[in-house]
Amino acid sequence: MIFAAERDPRLITIRRGGCLTEADHRLLAWWAADCAEHVLSLFEAAGPDDGRPRQAVAAARAWTRGEVAMMRCRAAGGHANGAARALAGPAREAAHAAGQAACVPHVADHALGAAAYGIRAARAAVPAEERAAAGRAECAWQREQLPAAIRDLVLDDQRRRNAHCWGLFDF
Repeated sequence: MIFAAERDPRLITIRRGGCLTEADHRLLAWWAADCAEHVLSLFEAAGPDDGRPRQAVAAARAWTRGEVAMMRCRAAGGHANGAARALAGPAREAAHAAGQAACVPHVADHALGAAAYGIRAARAAVPAEERAAAGRAECAWQREQLPAAIRDLVLDDQRRRNAHCWGLFDF
């Protein structure tokens, strides 16, 4: 489970009583889609005929542009998670990354889930002795993609919820 017992109000939208602006919420969703898309080929290698994870990433991006409703994105996230059920290893983790990315419009906290599952996918795709390095490299890549406006928020969230995310964001 990637969620902490108490939610950070900086990751709750203003309309729901938190501090997260609509613009920053959309940046989080775009970044989460980047994280998922970066490992999507690991799913597609195992399930080339299953478009659900790619559709979930596309839905997240469409939401950021105001082209689809939150509920449609959330449903796409559920379908991507469904694509993961019958799989194992990097393909499963990559599908979950896509599922998490598509759920960011519903709950911004899912952005960290997309990143964590992306790291898990990268780690699962290499031999055991290379996993730590692959995870660090994926985490570094993700951080390089962070827009300046949300960088401090995401890095703080990674520190705060690292234990809930399998320790993948060690600093």
